Order: sequence, then structure tokens, then C-alpha cells
Amino acid sequence: MKSSPTKKILHDALILTAFTLVLGFVLGGVHEITKDRILASELATEEAAYRAVFTEGETFEELEKAMEEVNIFLEQNGYKDTIKSIKTAKDASGDTLGYVVNVVANDGSQSSISFSVGITSDGTINGYCITDIAETPGLGSKAEDEEFASQFRNKSVDEFEVVKSDANDEDEIEAITGATITSRAMANGVNAAVEVFKEYLQDEL
Repeated sequence: MKSSPTKKILHDALILTAFTLVLGFVLGGVHEITKDRILASELATEEAAYRAVFTEGETFEELEKAMEEVNIFLEQNGYKDTIKSIKTAKDASGDTLGYVVNVVANDGSQSSISFSVGITSDGTINGYCITDIAETPGLGSKAEDEEFASQFRNKSVDEFEVVKSDANDEDEIEAITGATITSRAMANGVNAAVEVFKEYLQDEL
């Protein structure tokens, strides 16, 4: 005796529902198992970035500062960047070396770029370390290369400007060939970190 179409639809629906529930439980279990490892990996990457921009840093303490206020300030001053957090870098004696400003540049050519900027107590930029980038391989990805990144290091300027020719002044950054948008995104992000330092951090020291 054949089952009615209604019963078949109901039967198939029940099977699909059961399958969905089981799959949901499996995925939920996998997420619970892997989330701690993912978080640990992200924290390790961030810690490595802090130490890259402050080689003498022993501890990096979260600065109690309202990021919402900081980001509103940046937006009001024409920046598209977001500050995720700010860390106070201290040496083994507990003396403050400066700050690590964790930036998300939202104007990359392919996606946002996350990186840490080190700024010493006297306002000198130690450089940056990228923690997440999805720019075009061989072009925008060169923002990670020493040749480009070194242009920001050990400088104390109010604002960097990206140029397509040779950089002749302290505040000029020679763009990556074929990746001017990425170059400007990095310069804008560093400029945002400097602006935050001047507005909120230098008086803390």
C-alpha cells in the first residue's frame, strides 16, 4: 500500500529536520573544541606583534581607555581607521617604554588590514607589525616586507604622506609599485595611531 503524498512530505521533512539537528550538534561540538585553540593562536600572534615593535618590552598592559571615544575622535578628524586596543609597553623594571596601538585600516584595496604600531614615550614610531592582511599577493602583500615597512621606523613626524616617486623627506613614504591603495592604507593607519598618541597618550607619560 502506497503512502500518501502528504505522509511522504512529512516523512522527508522529519528526516531533514533530524539531519539538521545532528549536523548542528556536530558543528557546535567542533566549535567548542577549536575555539580555545583559535583564541590562543590569535593571542600569540598579537603578542608577537607587540614584541616586534617593542623588542625590550617585557609586559604589555591593556590601557583603560574607552575605544568608542577614541574612534569617534578619529572619525571626526577624517580617519577611516579603527583602533581595537592600546597596550602600555613596559620593560623588565616596570618602566613605561611607550604604547602599542592596535589599528584596523579599513581602506585597503582588498579588505581591512590589522597591525600594531609601536610609539615610544617621546613620540618616535618604532614601526609596525601586521597581524592580518588579505591584500594581493606580490603587490599589496609587500606591506609586510622590510623594504616598505622600514620607511616608518625610528621617525617622529606628525603625518606621513605617500608618494609615487623617491621619498626625499622624513614624512614621505614611497608607495609599493602597483599597490598605492595599500600603501596609503598603511600610512593612514600609522597616522591614526600617531594622532591618538598626541591626543590621548603623551600626557599619560
